[in-house]
Amino acid sequence: MHNDAEYVRQCIDSVLAQTYTNWEMIVVDDCSTDDSFEIVKSYGCEKIRLLHNDKNMGAAYSRNRALREADGDYVAFLDADDWWAPEKLERQLKFMQDLQIAFSCTAYYRMRVNGTRVIITAPYIMSHKRMKKCSYVGCLTAMYDRHKVGLIQVEETIRKRNDYAMWLQVSQRFDCYFLADPLAYYRVRENSLSRVSDFSLLRSHKYLFRKQMKYSWIHSWFCAVRNGYNSYRKRKRYVQPDGTELSNIFN
Repeated sequence: MHNDAEYVRQCIDSVLAQTYTNWEMIVVDDCSTDDSFEIVKSYGCEKIRLLHNDKNMGAAYSRNRALREADGDYVAFLDADDWWAPEKLERQLKFMQDLQIAFSCTAYYRMRVNGTRVIITAPYIMSHKRMKKCSYVGCLTAMYDRHKVGLIQVEETIRKRNDYAMWLQVSQRFDCYFLADPLAYYRVRENSLSRVSDFSLLRSHKYLFRKQMKYSWIHSWFCAVRNGYNSYRKRKRYVQPDGTELSNIFN
């Protein structure tokens, strides 16, 4: 959370409204200068643990800190300006337990500034090889078994797409399975770090592969270019108009 006073209530309320109730929320305030910290503190809920960074450290540091604090059986992620459908945790947890899998994600709604929305989907099974080709997982939909996966920590200098660095790590050991139900809402904001030019994104992915995966300079650029190409294809194949039947897009 960083300067999300306008949105954080909707985020937290969506967790409080979950049909699955055995959860703990760890909120890391990344040195907000607005009322974000006070808003979260005002809930006074014992299931919400509020941590505060002394200075602005970025999303990678904040996620790493939260992961070191977490002690539940499963880990899920939610940025302070996004929100979940009420049945998100219950349905995704059942999906994972029924299939006995360690890593999953779901479809989600991408909410545009003009009020329209589309559904973002993914392949049914994503191996590490496939994950390297494209970042299919929406951070707000990811869930993994903490005991099987272990402690995940990402390179904290990766400022953009550091969540992708997490999925690359987890997928080295476990395939990611996709639940087709759209169970989360991603808010597109004009000042979001995810709204960058194609070339800037290419450079960010090169840096990610270089720092997190320890690839050579040439290998990192190759993976970044391939990722950019597949991301373009993903927009055509895995972005569906709201209400589209999802069962026919698995591959």
